[in-house]
Amino acid sequence: MKTLISFLPKAAAYFFILLFCYAAVSKLLDYENFQVQLAQSPLLSAYAGTVAWAVIAAELFIVILLAFPATLRAGLYASFGLMVAFTVYIYLILNYSDFVPCSCGGILEKMGWTEHLIFNAAAVLLSIVGIWATHRSGTTAEFQRMRFTRPAIILILIAFFSTAVMIALFLSSEYIIKKENNFTRRFPHHPVLEDKILDLGVNSYYFAGYDAEKVYLGNYTAPLTITEIDTAFKSRKQDKVTLKEDNIAFKSLKIQVLPPFIFISDGTIPVIYRASLATKIAKKISINDVFFNTIKPLDSNSLVFRAPSRQNKTQFIGKITVGRKAAIKFNKTIIRAQDHGLFDTDGKLMVSEHGQKLIYVYYYRNQFVVFDKNLEDLSHFKTIDTISKAAIDVQQLKNGTYKMARPPLIVNGEMTATGNVLFVKSNLMGRHESRKMWKNSSVIDMYNIEEGGYIGSFYLKNRGKDKGTQLLGTPEYLYEISGKEMVRYRYAQFVLNHLKREKPKTLKTESRH
Repeated sequence: MKTLISFLPKAAAYFFILLFCYAAVSKLLDYENFQVQLAQSPLLSAYAGTVAWAVIAAELFIVILLAFPATLRAGLYASFGLMVAFTVYIYLILNYSDFVPCSCGGILEKMGWTEHLIFNAAAVLLSIVGIWATHRSGTTAEFQRMRFTRPAIILILIAFFSTAVMIALFLSSEYIIKKENNFTRRFPHHPVLEDKILDLGVNSYYFAGYDAEKVYLGNYTAPLTITEIDTAFKSRKQDKVTLKEDNIAFKSLKIQVLPPFIFISDGTIPVIYRASLATKIAKKISINDVFFNTIKPLDSNSLVFRAPSRQNKTQFIGKITVGRKAAIKFNKTIIRAQDHGLFDTDGKLMVSEHGQKLIYVYYYRNQFVVFDKNLEDLSHFKTIDTISKAAIDVQQLKNGTYKMARPPLIVNGEMTATGNVLFVKSNLMGRHESRKMWKNSSVIDMYNIEEGGYIGSFYLKNRGKDKGTQLLGTPEYLYEISGKEMVRYRYAQFVLNHLKREKPKTLKTESRH
């Protein structure tokens, strides 16, 4: 019996030496990948660089402690503390995370997270047995005197400290990521999955709208042509919209579909047409009521628009309700100008399902606004990058007009919104991200438009030489037009939870900015 007890500390030490040596060496050999994986963790994103080195250093230091008889007991206590921290980490991941990342090294990557939790718990028990054996193998007088009170207190204190550290890291990392704009992205496992591909034949299509059964496409080179594609990509139908009183010199007609209607407008001319999807015969519903450069339908009679302000050379949001006499409402506080008005306020206006939420995302800075169909209840939020001021250079010409002196820094590119989620194609690389992935893919960031919280990011791979140029989010699928192809993606469950306005479990509610 005494022989077995005296062997237990050595057996535990051999196990942890092998485990930590293997884990540390695996991390060092693929350090860049290990650091990137930590950056994707919901718990450790903000501290990925520091934690990566700290974990490796701790594992190697414990190996040294375990290798010598004089420090073996200290090494087992340290092993216990580290394994408790790992166990708490996995417990938090499994119970308080929107998604489950991967941040392990070596053979442990082959385990599922539940199996990994069981493995870590078993390792914690092994360290306790080893510590017990080191005290049991002492003199009888010592054993009787201690009665394991002091080791138990030490273990409780170490467990408390390890747990507290992990929770503190999680809460502070959440604060930095969501409030202090540390610009570290999180990449959940497969938030969208490529599902179907359709060859469009040409690269001049754009998304015009959708319903439960169809996606509607417009065509830049054939402005009055509307293409209907069923969501299963099995059928395609093309029709031409007919304009009554089409003696207007349009420059850039654009079709938008909000079933059962088609809306046709040209930002250079204050005219709005409406047609039924069934007849496709368009009639004027507004002429010379309002000048606009962007317009989106809310329902059969109401549209929200963005227009330039002649008074202060900026832009504002308005709403027009058509009828015998058009009713127009303005809100000049939704869009906030910085230095150059018209230029730094440029962005995209979007409407979520049924016109319940409207979103305006700036192109050149890390900000977006969410408001209701009455142009009220404003919430100003931030995207995760750090560009809060538009990096543009504007020059005034001799004729009094202004133009950009150089290409601007575009922060937010193509975007779409559906349900409670905003998808934004970002043009800026975050910390710990792969340049190779950026070269071959586009990164899409996701935000909860009710709380303004960052949900996560994912890559959409380029299709040959073509990058995605159009995005369309629907409650069922995310669609992309890339070159001559249209791609359908399925959502993962945690994305669907946000789309359906279900709040995932978190230790701390995401804060507004």
